[in-house]
Formats: sequence, structure tokens, C-alpha cells
Amino acid sequence: MTYSVDLFWSFRSPYSYLATGRIVELTKEYDLRVNVRPVYPIAVRTPEFFKDVHPLWIDYLLTDIQRVGDMNGIPISWPRPDPVKMNRETKEIPREQPYIHRLTHLGVAAAETGNGLAFLDEISQLLWNGNVRGWHEGDHLAKAAAKAGFDLAHLDSLIADDFDGYAAKVEENQAALEKSGHWGVPTLAYKNEAFFGQDRVEACLWRMKQDGLTTAK
Repeated sequence: MTYSVDLFWSFRSPYSYLATGRIVELTKEYDLRVNVRPVYPIAVRTPEFFKDVHPLWIDYLLTDIQRVGDMNGIPISWPRPDPVKMNRETKEIPREQPYIHRLTHLGVAAAETGNGLAFLDEISQLLWNGNVRGWHEGDHLAKAAAKAGFDLAHLDSLIADDFDGYAAKVEENQAALEKSGHWGVPTLAYKNEAFFGQDRVEACLWRMKQDGLTTAK
């Protein structure tokens, strides 16, 4: 019996990146299907978030993601350029977002046409592991997509003329995320029970094992 879990995930979420490797491992260790459901990051979904958040939040976030990465042997560095354009002084989020809409829609297209989890894994490594500056330039994205088994040009052709259609699919994912019981990412949802955060992957695994999940044969 193949078990199924939904993964709500964002390309701008450092914790999504930090969780992905372990989730990939689970699909190899267990008879488990991960339904990839990309969402826009909180900065796009709730543009006023960074204006309202406690001033210590960003500094703590940067400290914590480095600590979690070091603890787990996962290299991490904030992407350059940032997938979300934001005025760091005013915290304004422009409506025009050249990167995050494309990335998110590519994630949806990948999930619909192939191994979406592999796509998230390879692209998030490109963005977050610190090996590449200017991830949006040259053939960096194309090479990462190819490693996941995708033709980037084909994925781009799917999303190019259907912005509204893919945006609607992302909104469906965001509604399903909240229906599961949370609003943040990464969230694994099993039988509509939400497990939020990279540190809740094992808790979700425990719940599925309670339900009979066993290692893959």
C-alpha cells in the first residue's frame, strides 16, 4: 500500500529547503508518495507581514537557519538574488515579482508532469546552498531542472501563456494548506493533519507509521 502526504512548500522558505533532503530520503525508505503543492511565500501572500513582524524576527531567522543547517550538515546561504523583491528599508513588496511567480509556477508544472519533489530538491539546492550567485542567469536553472529529469524550456512553455491559470492553482494549494490546519511552510499534511516546520518531518513519519507505514520493499 502506497501512503500519500501533501507537501506545502515555498521557494523562498529556508526551512522548506532545509526539510527537503529528509523528505526525499523518506520516499526512498518508505512506500510513500509526496504530493508537491507549491505556494507563494508569506511576503507575497501577506505583503504587510514584514512591516508588522517583531524587529528581532529577521535576525533570529537568519541565526536559526544557519544553526539548523550547521547542525544537519546542510549548507545554506540566502539566495542572490532574493526570489522575492523587497525594499529592505521600507519592507515594501512590489507587485511586480520577476522571480517568485515563475519559480512557483514552474514547481506546479513540475508536480503535474513528473517528479515534483525532485524538482524542488534540485532547484532549492541551486538557490540556497551558496554555490551559485546569480542563480537566475545563464543555464543554472536549466541544469538543475535537468538533474531532476525536466526540460526547463518545456516547463517554461507550459506556464508562459497561462499566468492566471497557474496562479489559480497556487491559490488552491494555499487554501488547502489552511484547510489542513496551518498557514506556513514547509507543512506536511497527512489525512488533513498539519505538521509544520522542518523539525516536524519526523513527527509526520511517526503518525504515518502509527497508521501502518512500513519501509519500502
